[in-house]
Amino acid sequence: MLPYFIDSHCHLDFSKFNKDREEVIHRAKEAGACEMINSGVDLKTNFSTLELAKIHECIHPTIGLSPMLATNPDKDRLLEVLSQLDEYASQAIGIGEAGMDYYHCTDETLRKKQREVFNQVITIAENHAKPLVIHGRDAEDEAFAMAGHLDRVIFHCYGGSLETMKKITDAGHYISIPTLVCFSSHHKEIAATVPEELMLIETDSPYLSPRKGRNEPTFLVDSINTIAEIKDMEPTDVAEITRKNTYNAFKI
Repeated sequence: MLPYFIDSHCHLDFSKFNKDREEVIHRAKEAGACEMINSGVDLKTNFSTLELAKIHECIHPTIGLSPMLATNPDKDRLLEVLSQLDEYASQAIGIGEAGMDYYHCTDETLRKKQREVFNQVITIAENHAKPLVIHGRDAEDEAFAMAGHLDRVIFHCYGGSLETMKKITDAGHYISIPTLVCFSSHHKEIAATVPEELMLIETDSPYLSPRKGRNEPTFLVDSINTIAEIKDMEPTDVAEITRKNTYNAFKI
């Protein structure tokens, strides 16, 4: 049995958990996932994340704005989410996920819009002295250039270059390794290189499962064992170090 560990990023409020959410949370706690950080991405999920955290003491909320929402032509809806982040920041342990997604967004005009919106989210995180959880797919270097001045930044589900990761960690910011590490050679390389004191682990549930089907916090056990092998560490040490790092990153 591993010591307690933390899933630093999941979406247990998403509809894929509607049928068995309580069982999933119970399984996670039984496996050792003593706490989970649930991340909102839009108006609806920010509210459902906050509500889930009120019901479960083991769940901490972050509220965010998906990069794909930033390119929504409905300007009023976008402004509503930005206002929500500002209003409810005090109830969350962090702002995000938010950032840019150049993998799905290839149009430069829309990418510019993502950057403009991300800048507004950065300001909210800074004004409320909250850590910022960054979604920066294929835009990690640019996201760091924009937000690296903040006190605490977590690069969620990091998949960028080792060079950019070094810039991020040299600045004292955190890299969150997803369960992709169980089968992705690039993520194994990231895990091998990231400084232990700045490493977090996450499932991004219900996505990126290391097993067949839906991902869930219990499956972090697979990541812990994989990272332990890669870094020549004991699984218990990986669990304890990443838990303490998560506490430090989010001031839990």
